[in-house]
Amino acid sequence: MVNDTLEGNRIPRQAGTPTAGRLIDAVDGTLADFLTDQIVALDAVDPALGGFARTTRDLVLSGGKRLRPTFAYWGWRSVCRPGAPLDDVLPALAALEMLHTFALVHDDVMDDSDTRRGRPTAHRLFTAQHANGKRRGDPDRFGNTSAILVGDLCLVWADQLIARTPLPTATLFAVRAGYDRMRVEAVAGQYLDVLGETTPETWSVERALLVARYKTASYTVQRPLQFGLALAGITLPAVGDSFDRYGRAVGEAFQLRDDLLGAFGDPAVTGKPAGDDLRTAKPTTLLMLAHQLATPAQRAELALDPAGAVIPADGSGGPDLAAVIAATGAPEQIEQMIRDRVDEGVKALADAPIQSAALDALTALAVSATNRPA
Repeated sequence: MVNDTLEGNRIPRQAGTPTAGRLIDAVDGTLADFLTDQIVALDAVDPALGGFARTTRDLVLSGGKRLRPTFAYWGWRSVCRPGAPLDDVLPALAALEMLHTFALVHDDVMDDSDTRRGRPTAHRLFTAQHANGKRRGDPDRFGNTSAILVGDLCLVWADQLIARTPLPTATLFAVRAGYDRMRVEAVAGQYLDVLGETTPETWSVERALLVARYKTASYTVQRPLQFGLALAGITLPAVGDSFDRYGRAVGEAFQLRDDLLGAFGDPAVTGKPAGDDLRTAKPTTLLMLAHQLATPAQRAELALDPAGAVIPADGSGGPDLAAVIAATGAPEQIEQMIRDRVDEGVKALADAPIQSAALDALTALAVSATNRPA
């Protein structure tokens, strides 16, 4: 029993905990090995499928913070038995990164984004392949269709990775239940995000935060932590409740930082164009708060044209949207909301019966994940 190992309220620190870099290397190595096998299998069917799989592999391995596997790792390590081998859970941790690629690729299609992590997005890559190959039909349609299939394939591959995790059947059923809930919530949040762009005038700060909770907090922090806890095969309601509160608060703070970076971040650092959400009037918490705080003159500058985009849609001429938002004081309030949520998340772990190493790591992650330049 885990409770037998408690020292006061804290599980002792375990030896052999990997550094963040070693953990990411282990996850990336698992992904690379798995993807190599998939490329070989699809190559054998048709060389074009091998090329399709290679493009998908490159998208999966194109960098990123690997936050979801990291949170899941600490959810697992926080309560697992001493000496539990990392190899036993690596396929499941890697599955979360595959799920993340699915979400990013589809999100980029929906937002018609040009770059991700400083590189062309999936649909732009396939559009270029179509044009360079002088193929028949519409290059953009081919690009979007192919990118959707990339996302679908990553979703299937994520399932296969979970199935490869060498854990007892009962444990995998519990892991799968949490994983399915994570996926449903991510899709629900994404739909609300898309819906908000069609009716931004009906949105509010509270509803924007609801989108952040489901689109981002759930599948970035909250559910990965609980996913990791399920991998340990241990039921500890006190830990689950602490992770739930920590994950929701830190996950929302993560999205609020994303809102600020989308408006004010340096594209050379973020790897994404600045101001896309502003020009399309995506009702983020930042924009909703700016509308709430704006003077009548500022609100007029943030007005929508009849097509539903902030005037002007291409960002040329007209007001500097980021400057208008900054003048409302909304960014400072968002910064305070981030600090409040980080404090709330860290406090949620104060009495949780978890390893000292996990407490330290999750406290540091709460800060680093929400105060990042990209």
